Amino acid sequence: MLDDANPFHAGERRAQARAGVGDVAEWAAGFIRPAMPDQHRAFFTQLPFLVLAGADADGRHWVTLLDGADGFVGSPDAKTLTIEATPSAQDPLAAALTRGTDIGLLGIELATRRRNRLSGTFRRHGTGYAIDVRQSFGNCPQYIHERTWQRVPLSETPPALSSATLSETQIARIRAADTLFLGTGQRAEEAHASNGFDASHRGGAPGFVKVVDATHLRIPDYAGNNFFNSIGNLLENPAIGLVFVDFETGGLLHLSGRAAIDWDPTDSRDPNAQRMIDVTIDVVVDRPNALSLRWSRDDEGLRALVVTRKVVEAEGITSFYLAAADGAPLAPFEAGQHLPVELEIPGQPGLVKRSYSLSGSPNADTYRLSIKREVHGIVSGFLHDHVQVGSRIAARTPSGDFMAPCSDCPLVLASAGVGLTPMLSMLNAAAAQQVNRPVWYVHGVRNGAQHAFKSEVDALVTSRPNLTKHIQYSQPMDTETAGIDFDATGRVTAQTLLDLNAGPGAQYLLCGPAQWIASLRTGLETAGVPAHHIHFETFGPTG
Repeated sequence: MLDDANPFHAGERRAQARAGVGDVAEWAAGFIRPAMPDQHRAFFTQLPFLVLAGADADGRHWVTLLDGADGFVGSPDAKTLTIEATPSAQDPLAAALTRGTDIGLLGIELATRRRNRLSGTFRRHGTGYAIDVRQSFGNCPQYIHERTWQRVPLSETPPALSSATLSETQIARIRAADTLFLGTGQRAEEAHASNGFDASHRGGAPGFVKVVDATHLRIPDYAGNNFFNSIGNLLENPAIGLVFVDFETGGLLHLSGRAAIDWDPTDSRDPNAQRMIDVTIDVVVDRPNALSLRWSRDDEGLRALVVTRKVVEAEGITSFYLAAADGAPLAPFEAGQHLPVELEIPGQPGLVKRSYSLSGSPNADTYRLSIKREVHGIVSGFLHDHVQVGSRIAARTPSGDFMAPCSDCPLVLASAGVGLTPMLSMLNAAAAQQVNRPVWYVHGVRNGAQHAFKSEVDALVTSRPNLTKHIQYSQPMDTETAGIDFDATGRVTAQTLLDLNAGPGAQYLLCGPAQWIASLRTGLETAGVPAHHIHFETFGPTG
């Protein structure tokens, strides 16, 4: 029997246990919600397309993209999305969408690498459709390849081609792909919020999907949020849907079949693959010119940066100061945003992409990335060991929406561990402002050896009377004393933040491990802090 308080069904919990990630349900309820936060509602309503996952009348699972004119997605309330677009009759999900069905939805913005997911029920609504939301949660931006889009007049659409096997042309498209969308679903015997479908994104270097033969694929499963929504669904129901997008022509290659999980992919040539999804294809539907959207890789957005300084900030944390290799000014950024970087690392297939929060002042003439070495981190280890002053790093324009939501309201900046990086940038920005709004910088760390930027924070707080700091050590060393080296012993909790008495207008910005953020978020909301006053960004050991 499923526990209604647990956001995960039995398959997801079995997958989490098999992967050894602990009891994710203890903290994930702080992220998986029965309604959309305001940030997600605003995000969905400005998208040019949505990714939908569901099943046809025969129980086959499919994934599709539905595009529309500007503003075709609306959100009249936190439990509802409206859609003013009609699926093509050639879409393998068209009949199911028309009659109403369980649906999984992914909203993704390739240009900024943002994505959010939800599940619910698709139904007719006026001249269009609506989705009644059952579960809603965000996703990290890993493995998303940046692309910009444009609309083109949609000419006559050629007939869809259906078959039971992949053609040589289709195989070549899959082998060249760096992106796919995947749909899975299940329904427990009893009603539960996790019933229904999930639409998710998968990305990697071109060729990351292995074509075994005309009816078999192997898809690598990389480190993620540890929810195991897709794999958990497959453990309950092996039906799977895939879609590959031809970004240049708007074509969609839909596949429907069955999947099994290889938990120990010893034959994988991809060192980042933690598992493989083995797909047996039953039906192929090839839809040329299916969308009015066209995408292009933003390769011109890449810029060569040179490392001008490399500074060890604390145990395991090193800062890299970056300037433009051509000597021109850097693109501006807002405090809290991150810098997408692309690295060539020996032994890795293709460029390795990561996004790191900018930790320096937005007014500085260099970017600063402060990066923690992860135990098994391929990228962080490479940066710490091999990138030196004079090394070059390819980067894109700073992006992200984790920023102060107002110009003069009280701010509580709370972080744990290396989560201090965007908060430090926000503290620098607040110190440079002429607005005397109260700002509290709250940071939790194990001890002084791992406490980065202590002197910088002290100097910033001293420079302005409206800035206050509160530092907690969870395991101080014998030589460290509360009241002298730090403010309090123990972990930063929701009560720590509430005791600041920041007032009803305060905005809380949180950055740290997912479990810690979930605990703070739940505690703040329980104490009466409005959900739209709480903003967060997670990090994990993705390397």
